[in-house]
Amino acid sequence: MLVVKILGTGCPSCRHLEAETRLALDMMDTPIPYQLVKVTDFMEIIQYGVLSTPALVMNDKVLSAGRIPRREQIAQWAREAEQAPS
Repeated sequence: MLVVKILGTGCPSCRHLEAETRLALDMMDTPIPYQLVKVTDFMEIIQYGVLSTPALVMNDKVLSAGRIPRREQIAQWAREAEQAPS
């Protein structure tokens, strides 16, 4: 199962990233089972090396920070993360 984390304090940009991520994953031709976790604790966020939020993490790999990527990019990252060896 793909573990997706949205790192941020709950600001409008963080909520927007969460919505875009859910849409990207739910609209894929071949659905990928995923668990979405919101990480709002600042100490936990900085453990990922992230200083700018919102940030998107898949399977503990930071893929984006300080911006909201396009849905197509999020879906591509999800496909790559699912295919990567664990």
